[in-house]
Amino acid sequence: MRYFVAGLIFLAAGTTLPAQWLKIQTPGIPRKADGKPDLTAPAPRTPDGKPDLSGLWGTEDNTYFVNLTGDLKSGEIRPWAEEVYKKRVEALDRDTPGTRCLPGGPMEILSAQYRIIQSPNVIGVLYGSGAYRQIFTDGRELPKDPNPTWWGYSVGHWEGDTLVVESAGFNDRSWLDFSGHPHTEELRVTERFRRRDFGHIDLQMTLEDPKTFTKPFTITLGVNFVPDTEMLEYVCNENERDSAHLVGKASDEVKGEVKLSSQVLSRYAGTYQVQDGPIKMKATIGVAGDQLMFSVGGKGAIPLTTLSETDFYVPGGFPMDFVKDDKGTVTHFLLHTPCGDFKFVRQ
Repeated sequence: MRYFVAGLIFLAAGTTLPAQWLKIQTPGIPRKADGKPDLTAPAPRTPDGKPDLSGLWGTEDNTYFVNLTGDLKSGEIRPWAEEVYKKRVEALDRDTPGTRCLPGGPMEILSAQYRIIQSPNVIGVLYGSGAYRQIFTDGRELPKDPNPTWWGYSVGHWEGDTLVVESAGFNDRSWLDFSGHPHTEELRVTERFRRRDFGHIDLQMTLEDPKTFTKPFTITLGVNFVPDTEMLEYVCNENERDSAHLVGKASDEVKGEVKLSSQVLSRYAGTYQVQDGPIKMKATIGVAGDQLMFSVGGKGAIPLTTLSETDFYVPGGFPMDFVKDDKGTVTHFLLHTPCGDFKFVRQ
C-alpha cells in the first residue's frame, strides 16, 4: 500500500491547518484598529508576574515532526537505532503507534496545534489528537524510578521569563518522529518556552538518550498564537478500518535495479513551494551521495527511495513525481497524499 493512512498528519507538520470553527472571535486578546489580532502586543502575565502561556498555539514550519534527527551528523545515532529506522521505512511505517490509534508519546510535543492552560501549580497541554499532558510546577521532582508511560512525567520551573520543562519516564513503544526513529526508556526531554510577545513563543527542545544517541541534541521551534478558531474533536479509533490494509514494503515499489548518478540527481536539487490552496509549504530537495534528500522548510532532511528517473518515494507513504518541460528542465514535483496531490513549483 503506497499511501499511509496518517498522511494528513504529515501536512499538519509543516503548517497549521485552516480554521474550521466558523465565526468565532477569541475574546480578550489585543486587537488592532481594524479588528485583526495584534500578535506583537506585549505578552500577558499571571497575577504572580510570570508570563501566561495560555492559549491556542501552532508550531511554525515544523519539519522535525517528519525527521527529528535531520540535523545530526553521521555516527551520532547508534547503529541499532539506525537499523530499526531503516526497517520501519522499508515497512512503509505501518507499525507506527498512530496507525493503531495509540498515543504519539514525545513525538506529539511537536504537534501542529495544541492548547496550553496555565494555573499556579500545574500547566495542562491539550493536543488536537485528544491527548493531554500535565506539567507540574508545584516544586516536585521527577519520579526516581517511574513506571514508563506513553507521555512520561513532566515537571516545570521558571528561569526568569522562561518556563523550563523536564520530562522522563517514557516507554519505548512510541516513535520520535513520523519517519520512524526509535528511542529507549532512558529518553529525557527538556523544553524551554519563552513567550517573547503576545503571538510568539520561542521553544527549544533538548533530547538526551545515551542508548540511542551519542550525545544530547537541541532543536529550535517557532510557535505562533492561533486566533479566532478552536480545535475540533478528533477520534482516531472511530470506525477505524485502515490498519488491516497497510501491507507491502517500500522495495516492492522499485521495478528492477534503479540507480541514478549524482549528476542526474542534481537536476532536481532546489527549493520548491506550493503556490495554490490553503496550505502553504516550502520544500528543499538536496543530494547526498546517490540519494535525493527531501525536507519541508529546509530542516530535518530525509532520504527518498528512487523508483525511476523521475519517480521517488517519501518515507511515510508518499509517492513523488518530478515533472520536466519540453527542454528537459524540472519545473515542479507532485506529492501524492491521501488528501490530494500537492504541486510544488520550483523557485
